[in-house]
Amino acid sequence: MNSFRNIRLLLLLPLAVIVIGTIGFKFLENLSYFDAFYLTVTTISTVGYGDLHPTNVASRIFSIVLIIGGIGLFLTILTYTTQILIQRGQNKLRVRSLNMIIGVFFTEIGDELLKLFAQMDSNINDVRQVCLLNQSCSDDDFNSIRERLDRHQYVIDLKRLDLERLCELLSRKGDLLIRQMENPNLIEHEAFTELLWAVIHLRDELICRKNFANLTKTDTEHLGNDVKRAYISLSRLWVENLRHLKGNYPYLFSLAVRTNPFRLEPDPEVK
Repeated sequence: MNSFRNIRLLLLLPLAVIVIGTIGFKFLENLSYFDAFYLTVTTISTVGYGDLHPTNVASRIFSIVLIIGGIGLFLTILTYTTQILIQRGQNKLRVRSLNMIIGVFFTEIGDELLKLFAQMDSNINDVRQVCLLNQSCSDDDFNSIRERLDRHQYVIDLKRLDLERLCELLSRKGDLLIRQMENPNLIEHEAFTELLWAVIHLRDELICRKNFANLTKTDTEHLGNDVKRAYISLSRLWVENLRHLKGNYPYLFSLAVRTNPFRLEPDPEVK
């Protein structure tokens, strides 16, 4: 937004130059406003038809200033606008690349993690039906799902914690998590960065424990909080990833709908 505001300000400068030139020539050459405006435009554009031209030293000096200022201003506007357009293109490429990375994350580990976390959530039935998307979902539907998940009370039932399965999954996908953390574009997506840190921390906590059978109540609750932190971040980003797929890759969205981790029995088969 700041860039476009700066462009608008730059576009006002030529008008200011024309106004100054018109007033200057009117008094320096004793012209009408229209003739002064005409002389200003021909001077700035360096056309110089010859029918009107500066007739004294002051007017000629004033013309030189107008020409230098006008050309410099035009080059400034052209350069700045070009930079903005190039930057917008680069930003689009970075966003597209980052969305692809997020999509890979959900394909490789995110959906499976979300399915495990949902099984541990004793309040999952409060949002399960809301999260069952279909092919006709609109942007308003995605907003409604996001708002409902934001209000959801994530309650991790400690008795449902399958820590061994969770540890095996996170250990197996450890290289993927580290590679994604190394992506230089990651800093531009705070939500995904927080999710990766939460998942990596959970993985590290689980790997440090050699036996899940004899965990104390306090330690189990600690792990439950780590799961909850990752679960909340994951569910919110899941909605945004599906929104991106719906708008850009309908065929990937179709598969994501059929394998929705919030479904009791997700089925990839088209029926």
